[in-house]
Amino acid sequence: MTQIISLEIRTRRPFADGASFGQTGAYELIEGRAVLALCPDQIGADAVYEAEFFETDAEGYIRATTDIWLLAPADPKRGNGSLLFEFVNRGNKRMLQFFNSGAASNKPSSAADAGNGFLMREGFMLLIAAWQGDVLPGDNRVVIDLPGFSGPADRMSAMVTAELINEGGPVATCLPLSGKTGTRSYPVTNPDKARLVRKRYPSSDAEEIGRDRWSFAFLEGAGGGLGAGDLQGAEQAIIPSERHIWLPEGFHAGWLYQLTYEATKPIAFDVGFIAVGELVSYLRNSTDGANPLAGRVRQTIGWGRSQSGRAIRDFLHRGFNRDHAGRRIFDGMLPHISGGGKTTMNRFQNLVIAASREYEDHLHPSDRFPFSYASSTDHLTGQTDAILKRAETDPKVIHTQSASEYWHRRGSLVHTDTRGNDLAQPEDVRVYLWSSSQHWSDPKPSLPPKGPCLNYQNVVQTVGFFRSTLMLMHSWLSEGSAPPPSRIPLRADNTLVDIADWRFPAPAGLALPKRPNALQLVDYGTEFDHGHAAPAAPRKDVAKAYAVLVPQSDADGNDIAGLRAPMVEAPLGSYTGWNLRAQGHGAGMLHGFSGSYIPFAETQDEADLTDDPRLPIASRYPDALAYSQAIEAAAQALVADGFLLPEDVTTAVDTARNFGQANHAYSPGRI
Repeated sequence: MTQIISLEIRTRRPFADGASFGQTGAYELIEGRAVLALCPDQIGADAVYEAEFFETDAEGYIRATTDIWLLAPADPKRGNGSLLFEFVNRGNKRMLQFFNSGAASNKPSSAADAGNGFLMREGFMLLIAAWQGDVLPGDNRVVIDLPGFSGPADRMSAMVTAELINEGGPVATCLPLSGKTGTRSYPVTNPDKARLVRKRYPSSDAEEIGRDRWSFAFLEGAGGGLGAGDLQGAEQAIIPSERHIWLPEGFHAGWLYQLTYEATKPIAFDVGFIAVGELVSYLRNSTDGANPLAGRVRQTIGWGRSQSGRAIRDFLHRGFNRDHAGRRIFDGMLPHISGGGKTTMNRFQNLVIAASREYEDHLHPSDRFPFSYASSTDHLTGQTDAILKRAETDPKVIHTQSASEYWHRRGSLVHTDTRGNDLAQPEDVRVYLWSSSQHWSDPKPSLPPKGPCLNYQNVVQTVGFFRSTLMLMHSWLSEGSAPPPSRIPLRADNTLVDIADWRFPAPAGLALPKRPNALQLVDYGTEFDHGHAAPAAPRKDVAKAYAVLVPQSDADGNDIAGLRAPMVEAPLGSYTGWNLRAQGHGAGMLHGFSGSYIPFAETQDEADLTDDPRLPIASRYPDALAYSQAIEAAAQALVADGFLLPEDVTTAVDTARNFGQANHAYSPGRI
């Protein structure tokens, strides 16, 4: 029988020029490809979409090939026995960036990429491979080659709707049908069936853009100056394309464009989940000489953030944590900022599209029952289900989310039932709210932009929580030491509330959100449910709402419940999970997954003049030293509770110097 996973190792070399990391010592970097060859009847998962129609080779094998990036102690006798696998977000390597505070790089190999060396000092083996089959090569992304489908002709094409948005950059005239340069587009089969409309708001009437105003074409050539008499440098060409749309008048900022067209060449996305699962299982269990980790892996942990956090939840819900031999693949899972969502892996899904938000991407239903790891009943449909329902292969889970997930990503449904009642989680699950933080939090301090938002972006530093969460999981698996109980807002103590009961101490003139990004039961039809059809307009006869709740704020405008980072416990402003779109960008609606930083008044005089009910900075901290001391005290309290590592106290205090000048410098009068 053909080996299910085989490795094609292309390079093996010392990592970071052979630098030594604490007691673990030097690391070896291994790069190459992993090849999957699996018979359809060997698939371990029990909820695969249309496996009978996966393309197979002449020998009857499903085949896929993924890039791999593997980092392991050079000395096989060293290390902590844990293999940490990153479910990559759109093909980008982010493990060293978020756990090590390293440089953002898709080709990590240097000492700068290693950051503070945390993962290596702790002795983890690190693995990155691709699962998302529509990511294109480029920018050193990891990619996977997946099979397509065979079968009935009516399943090989479908009407799909692509949403195209220009968030405020230069006016674009040519876009790939996927909306993203790095993402494969489904080619158009019958251009005459296509329709392009635009809307100012999701609920606005659609404005038709006539077929004579656009075409399926690619604009080649950047134009520009003449330069040295070379007229070719200024040329452009319009080339017919089955994967691009050309709109000469341009896609204007702040508008929602929707292109509906007949697409073909679907991808068997589920094979990506199978490939990474079998790869991890091979590295853990195989004793053959080709396995560079043979005999070294005692426990396995999966980590993913945002899109790939949703992938983890889908991976678990549909039974992919079981390999071809029936063995558990991952012992622990760390989904971060996924909210209540999962992926949707049907034939024509665009996986790169972010989960639906208040303003955009409503046609990609990432948030569908079940939402919680615990079993519950959908009060609208009567269905009972859970993310975790296979005791023999379910892993331990630490689910973490920012405040933004409650406002933008229906995060409350992770730990409530569909009516909004508190829902106890399984004993092998922990859920932690990283209070008053934002979906995207730069691991390194940086000044907050506004972009197309009304308020500054949220600046709360949560990088220390990544490290402590991983160590909690490692101790749970290797020593049986259970993490502290979940820290989440609850209905029982009124720290989780309906928007009607939410209170925020707003200064005069501050616009507040009308509602969180709510969720309706949307009927896309049974074809979509079974992975047969593409996202398109849902039927409008079903419009019953689930309960979507938000964390209650304190007198400073910060979340009461959850894990309060030092910057939240000793604040210089309100740090929220929400931000609103500015004029010209869908004004008044929630922006993306953004949060806000709303500075406190500096003095009581300023607070009085601006009708700001929050205590001013001068009344909190007499000088910069007092602020730093408050930050240090908050950090030490988190260390005592097991939610921060001692080394991250120093990081918190360093960021707090001069009233947090590193990321609060928009208020120079305070320094």
